[in-house]
Amino acid sequence: MIDHPYRPPPERPQCYFDTMPVADPLLDPITGFLNRKAGLRAAAILVAESSTSHTPLGAIWVDIDRFRQVNESFGHRGGDRVIALIAERIRAVVRLQCEYSRTGSDEFVLLVPAIDHADAELLARRLLVEIERPLRIDTILIRPSASIGVAINQIGENPIALLERADRAMVEAKRQGGNRLVMSGDEPLTGRPGVQLAREEPAIESALYAALESGGLRLDFQPIVGLDGRVEAVEALMRCYVNGQQVDPARFIPVAEKTGLIVRLGEWSLLQGTRCAARLCRQGTPTKLAINVSRAQLLSPSFIQALHGALLCADVPPALIELELTESLIMDLSETIQANLRTAREVGVGLAIDDFGTGYSCLSSLKDLPASKLKLDRTFVGVLPDDRRSFAIVKAMTRLGQELGMIVVAEGVETCTQLAALAEAGVDASQGFLHARPMTEDALLAWMTQREQK
Repeated sequence: MIDHPYRPPPERPQCYFDTMPVADPLLDPITGFLNRKAGLRAAAILVAESSTSHTPLGAIWVDIDRFRQVNESFGHRGGDRVIALIAERIRAVVRLQCEYSRTGSDEFVLLVPAIDHADAELLARRLLVEIERPLRIDTILIRPSASIGVAINQIGENPIALLERADRAMVEAKRQGGNRLVMSGDEPLTGRPGVQLAREEPAIESALYAALESGGLRLDFQPIVGLDGRVEAVEALMRCYVNGQQVDPARFIPVAEKTGLIVRLGEWSLLQGTRCAARLCRQGTPTKLAINVSRAQLLSPSFIQALHGALLCADVPPALIELELTESLIMDLSETIQANLRTAREVGVGLAIDDFGTGYSCLSSLKDLPASKLKLDRTFVGVLPDDRRSFAIVKAMTRLGQELGMIVVAEGVETCTQLAALAEAGVDASQGFLHARPMTEDALLAWMTQREQK
């Protein structure tokens, strides 16, 4: 099947979806590979053909090691460049008829018909060697590596089961330190959280669709209180309920980002958040309302239209809305993101940098971003007042933010001693259980009214 010695092919092998135009929604725009949905469809087709022809089908799951570090070091534009280059290398190695798909930000699946165990292992080892070749991002030479899992379909096996076995093998390769290959059947079958996560992802995705359609989503709200006792703003926090049970945001947010649902969830949050801000105005307690936005939203060409639509529908002044961005977004050099952020500020909407201090901030980017608020991560607050090094960092970041004209907020405040230390450091406001736990919209309106009456 695989000739020796191996030479890379001059062009990509023929596949089922080669007739599709580049802009087809079934293709990943960065790599040209099938996207997650189209990849599952291709798996179903190939498994059915494999069963009919009684020939083997190989699933090769490739996960790029330490890709998060690449994103944090070079920004998402640099990360996208790495993904595109690695996709080119994958194409160069595979000479057989093959379906390529990108199943996550740094994960690929190759479906190779008529390949046996030995040739699949040989192909995967060649992928490891090719991916590990140095590549240049900006002026820095990096050495990427990958964790690879391989599975060959079994008689009567469905596509999901085949992909799960390849995924489990990949997770074991990563657990062993990465830059290696594990064949399905060689990995342990128990005791790995990755297996449970892989199996529950489709269920969470289904639950998110159901929640969008049936009203299972909700925003809770947590006040941000100034040192003078005034409510400076309120942050909206997304909640998801399935059959009356709350799904942990740490579980559904990553799945939403992986599947692209995060854009729909974000647009829903904009509509509901602006609506709550309007209710606060009508009851005589106008307050800024902060709504979290994701990178996928900011990359969407319809983001500004969605923002304008939410403001118009709610009939709320733009100055009462803030968009909360993760710290990594301030390093993102994407022209679309930067243009959307500038337009939002021109409209009058505020920008807040969330969880500041835990990523790899670029101070030049911080200087250029028109943010109005800086939120210090809770990891610095939880150890106050005893940890004087953390206190010094909080004090320095507070002064930096204020010198740049931003309001500085400390997150995760739970005790009076923490609040006193933050006051000494000079922060402007704080957020945490000491003031109030996240609450429903009706509870927030009552809380605000009661506070006004004091």
